[in-house]
Amino acid sequence: MDLLHTPERVSLTSDRISGFVDRLIEDISDQMMPLERCPALVLNADFRPLSYYPLSVWPWQEAVKAIFRETVVVVSEYARVVRSPGAELKLPSVLALKEYVPMDRAPAFTRFNVFLRDGWQCQYCAGHFRKDELTFDHVIPRSRGGRTSWTNIVASCQCCNKRKGSHMPKEIGMFPMREPRQPSIYELQDRGRKFPPNFLHESWMDFLYWDAELVEQ
Repeated sequence: MDLLHTPERVSLTSDRISGFVDRLIEDISDQMMPLERCPALVLNADFRPLSYYPLSVWPWQEAVKAIFRETVVVVSEYARVVRSPGAELKLPSVLALKEYVPMDRAPAFTRFNVFLRDGWQCQYCAGHFRKDELTFDHVIPRSRGGRTSWTNIVASCQCCNKRKGSHMPKEIGMFPMREPRQPSIYELQDRGRKFPPNFLHESWMDFLYWDAELVEQ
């Protein structure tokens, strides 16, 4: 089950919504901020972010569609205005779902969530790496009967992964820093707070809490 609920999963009730959004695109003023700089922060019905990492944001087109489907409440807006022949709309900067999405479900077992659980840290050498520099390692090798599961997979750098190969931990003296286990959604959310994104609009700050100090971009 995915961590993030996105509007693509809700079928539109009318083609008119998509047509309206298409017409808005045609009448955008170049004097305003770029549309790609106008994502909407999406909050659950309890006004908490659906996800911290990746941060739960929707592009402006999906935000507008959700407004017309009446599945969200507009909490805050950008100064950016888009127009069609018969309508004018301020783009939303913060949206809240009208229906609460339960967060007490098990997180999806994905490579991304394994890296997030382990804090982008190799569980053998303790080094921190970018996502493209990490892989995952079977603590008990598959050739020895190890399963691909939360309790047998850890983040590993390429060097440590190659060195360990198909050896058992005792055979080569390589043990994970932390015993691998299935995290909860809340643990992943907490981990995500340590990795703030590069773009944070000022209207979002009342709804976000970050452990890391923010640096102006």
